[in-house]
Amino acid sequence: MQALKILFILLIFSNVFSQENWKSLINNDNLNNWEIKQGSAKFVLENGVISATSILNTPSTYLGTKKQYDDFILEFEVFVDEGLNSGVQFRSSINNNVPVHSRVYGYQFELDTNEYRGWSGGVYDQSRKNFFLYPITRNEKGRKAFKNGQWNKARIEAVGNSIKTWINGVQCANLMDPLSKNGFIALQIHNISEESLVGKMVKWKNIRILTKNITQYLSISEDYATEINNVDNVLSATQIKNNWRFLWNGDTSEGWRGAKLNTFPEKGWEIENNILTVLANDGSESSFGGDIVTLEKFSNFEFELDFKISKGANSGIKYFVDTNLNQGAGSSIGLEYQILDDKKPP
Repeated sequence: MQALKILFILLIFSNVFSQENWKSLINNDNLNNWEIKQGSAKFVLENGVISATSILNTPSTYLGTKKQYDDFILEFEVFVDEGLNSGVQFRSSINNNVPVHSRVYGYQFELDTNEYRGWSGGVYDQSRKNFFLYPITRNEKGRKAFKNGQWNKARIEAVGNSIKTWINGVQCANLMDPLSKNGFIALQIHNISEESLVGKMVKWKNIRILTKNITQYLSISEDYATEINNVDNVLSATQIKNNWRFLWNGDTSEGWRGAKLNTFPEKGWEIENNILTVLANDGSESSFGGDIVTLEKFSNFEFELDFKISKGANSGIKYFVDTNLNQGAGSSIGLEYQILDDKKPP
């Protein structure tokens, strides 16, 4: 009985300690710890609720914290009037050397009332790459977490390269990305172009942040929230657990050879700064250095890579290649994932 009593007391103190570590980002009577970063829509604080009202002829408006944050757990409740698009920026910054409508850049926790799209909870790279680093379409359960016409509870965990999001207890994003390590947090009301949207509102309450002893309060990722890893040449713990491995070590030609050679081509290919590059040639098929193939053969697999092409380039990734089928001019025979400049094909 005494042991149970001691345990109960310890649990109480542990809970009190964890609550004390959380810091509210809303003062009861003012917005002194916030400032407008971009745009001219109005934000007001009333009864613990920060609200913003949509207006015409302004870029998206951001009310941001004066303080910068690196690793944190952020929780908040949000209500978005139907028809609006909104978001919460984090690890964000300002670039004053670009047009005023795109000065705030960084990660954005998407808030979207369009039920057909269902983008809420995804991670968008605002005014930098300008696409979803974690498109919520990769997570069907997460797509349905946000509910129109009600307050939604949101959570962001940003620790190192790991970024994870939740809405109403459902995990949405599971991202590994190295673009930003720190920055401000900002509440967004999106620019509008339709008169019918004037006067609609986005509201936030119970905004709190944890920046100390974060590790013990991190959530366990769900299997339905597929991990996306944007960190170059690094496998996450999850990827290693799921038996992913690299086909190229980033430094040498180990594991590869010319498709019509016993060794790696002496010309036509370049390995530098963890990038494998096929050099420019006269445009004829498989000329100069020629194709390269893995020494190892594969049957069932999943394969991923990042690629970049120059203007007018025509390339591809072939698989199930049989190098014995064509020993003459041209490429080796196999199925091909086409990589082509569609706007200016050769």
